[in-house]
Amino acid sequence: MAKHKGRGWYSRLLAAALGVTALAAATSVWTAQADPTGGQKPQARISAPGSGHEGRAVTKVAADIAHASDRGAQGVNITIDDGPDPIWTPQALRLLKDNGDVKATFCMVGTQAEMYPDLVKKVVAAGHRLCNHTVSHDTAMDKKSEAYQSQEILDAERMITKASGGVRPEYYRAPGGAFTPYSRELAASHGMRPLGWNVDSRDFERPGADVMVATVKKEITEGPTVLFHDAGGDRSQTMAALREVLPWLREQGYTYGFPVR
Repeated sequence: MAKHKGRGWYSRLLAAALGVTALAAATSVWTAQADPTGGQKPQARISAPGSGHEGRAVTKVAADIAHASDRGAQGVNITIDDGPDPIWTPQALRLLKDNGDVKATFCMVGTQAEMYPDLVKKVVAAGHRLCNHTVSHDTAMDKKSEAYQSQEILDAERMITKASGGVRPEYYRAPGGAFTPYSRELAASHGMRPLGWNVDSRDFERPGADVMVATVKKEITEGPTVLFHDAGGDRSQTMAALREVLPWLREQGYTYGFPVR
């Protein structure tokens, strides 16, 4: 796990890029934030130089967990977790492209993004959106301290943004759905809408592509956000399921979109 770089690192970087005068103004944004352990609601921060978003404040989004699609009642959100992975992410990208250029949301683990930045950039270049899936994918993080939750979320945000070449994640998905009120507010204050799901393909259990497809077909009427994975082991069943599910959903009259923000 990458070590957390504190405010001293950020201040030195700002000083080199912006000069002492600008640093004083930027630092005031940091000092206005609540300490993660202080019990106050976290505030948005400015972006790091070189991120492609210099001088633009992060806009706070809603902190409730999103499930709906921006394409309305007939919209479907394909979400793909735990990558990027050098074997399975390229296959997922090809399948999405070959099925009418479907756009998806990739929920990336910070250490994976840091390891495979070229894949993160390919995901962005193809028009997909990024989602923060924490640094280490700790499914018990809702039982941990606010300081721990903060480090998992903010370090992953930094890793993913750096790997992408400056594109921030637009959503935050807690591993295993381990959200807390604090983590939701923190993510929202950084412009990352908490993201849930309606249909779990259960591909992580590798039940067989036919079972995954049947699950999606049965449960898609319960909500538009579908969960798949492109990392964490052999994902050949997932790719086979996507190959069948993507055209089927179009045949049923669904259109592909992104989760609401």
